[in-house]
Amino acid sequence: MKLTQSPDRKTVSVREAAAILGIGVASAYAGVRSGRIPSLKISERRIVVPMPALERMLAAEASAT
Repeated sequence: MKLTQSPDRKTVSVREAAAILGIGVASAYAGVRSGRIPSLKISERRIVVPMPALERMLAAEASAT
């Protein structure tokens, strides 16, 4: 999945974020719990990752290396 796949989408699921980041779903949920992956809790069972925050996170990681 590419970050530019759907420019109209403002958020992705944690599962989709895992695919974008190239990590497992369990690791993505661990990143959300620890705060390393930015997220919004929409309801008791729904967590989404804002695309702008994910893109900023990836840019910061890329510039750090």
